[in-house]
Amino acid sequence: MDPVFLALSYFRRRKFQQCSDLCSQVLEKSPYDKAAWSLKTQALTEMVYVDEIDVDQEGIAEMVLDENAIAQVARPGTSLKLPGTSQGGGPSPAVRPMTHAGRPITGFVRPSTQSGRPGTMEQAIKTPRTAHTARPVTSASGRYVRLGTASMLTHPEGPFINLSRLNLAKYAQKPNLSKALFEYIFHHENDVKNALDLAALATEHAQFKDWWWKVQLGKCYYRLGLYREAEKQFKSALKQQGMVDSFLYLAKVYLRLDQPVTAICLFKQGLDQFPGEVTMLNGIARIYEEMNDITSATEYYKEVLKQDNTHIEAIACIGSNHFYTDQPEIALRFYRRLLQMGVYNCQLYNNLGLCCFYAQQYDMTLSSFERALQLAANDDEVADVWYNMGHVAVGIGDSVLAYQCFKLALSNNNDHAEAYNNLAVLELRKGRVEQAKAFLQTASVLAPHMYEPHYNLSTLSEKMGDLQSSYTAAQKSAASFPEHVDTQQLINQLKQHFAVL
Repeated sequence: MDPVFLALSYFRRRKFQQCSDLCSQVLEKSPYDKAAWSLKTQALTEMVYVDEIDVDQEGIAEMVLDENAIAQVARPGTSLKLPGTSQGGGPSPAVRPMTHAGRPITGFVRPSTQSGRPGTMEQAIKTPRTAHTARPVTSASGRYVRLGTASMLTHPEGPFINLSRLNLAKYAQKPNLSKALFEYIFHHENDVKNALDLAALATEHAQFKDWWWKVQLGKCYYRLGLYREAEKQFKSALKQQGMVDSFLYLAKVYLRLDQPVTAICLFKQGLDQFPGEVTMLNGIARIYEEMNDITSATEYYKEVLKQDNTHIEAIACIGSNHFYTDQPEIALRFYRRLLQMGVYNCQLYNNLGLCCFYAQQYDMTLSSFERALQLAANDDEVADVWYNMGHVAVGIGDSVLAYQCFKLALSNNNDHAEAYNNLAVLELRKGRVEQAKAFLQTASVLAPHMYEPHYNLSTLSEKMGDLQSSYTAAQKSAASFPEHVDTQQLINQLKQHFAVL
């Protein structure tokens, strides 16, 4: 059998390593075989290909040193940096826990929600770590490093294509080779500068009439942080050829420029051209969720499910919304649906356990949590499960079991602020005031965005007679959750004390 035909067959069956090896053998015999060369570049690209639309890790440098701000003080409901100001009637932090960026916790982990938008450098450095590194999320962490070194792994004796010796102008005039070469440089070698040069030359050769090259130019500009140039390229591509990908890339640019309302308008224009397109409906729902407008987000997630009733993200987000609006029975139906679809992980069983407990189906609660512990992939997940079991123990009045569960949560994740807060309450019940105070101080340092530890610390300090510490903690609690009535009452009480003094 012809080796190139066999290699092509391997490529179609997604056996990229075998395809690449066969092409290498062909190229050893005839180094100028364009078909084998092109096929090998595509196989190597596919091995490390990551869809640029969905994966978006915003690094600390980009967040804190962002110079693309349109307005320093944005109007309510028009910025992702002030999500709590939304007029959409989002849930209060008393009902639904918040992330450190001030957004409600979503039902689905997305790359963009891993990193928040910290206001200060100190908060930025304290942001949660990525899954496998001890560093805060930066653009250099995770996949960019992996993609940059992938070229060395595939060829121990050196890279397959020596980019420094390539004559890009020559390849730009060969449309069949240039597209494969661009994707290889962009995804496999992660050399954005050379990819940008090739795309610019190819666009020129196509007399600026090829929308595909304009989208690639936009991707390069986006990766380099030149968002306005990227916006021009994507708009130009959309004028020539309306494509779903182009809408999604352009919306990504607007979100990075902190213009969620413009992104929503763009998605709606896209839906006029592509009615019922799931990715666009999902994009609108995500933006509303990030702006704390949960009601609108849920409506769009329901629209997504009308088009694609197996969309995991939509089912999970609607389920979590029902749970936090005090409808655990309905949430249970959504999570059971995920289980029927074959989703089988720690988080799902954890959520099922909580729904069963609040829906008073106690027989299923502990078995769900046991299954969640068996499926936990890391210590953080184990800690969350034990923390939730502690809540169940508090609910059934078993404070000894609750104490043990919270301790186990802390032994697995020493930075679990919620567990520290709840342990402090249990210690206070036992009369260990100093221990409780230490736990509350730890919790308030670990999670300054949570109002509970600040309020509890304030109440405790007030009872101990330390009015100054109580007032400071109460102010922090009010900053985290301005509508909290008990905090306001405590602050007024302290002001009266100070007035008497």
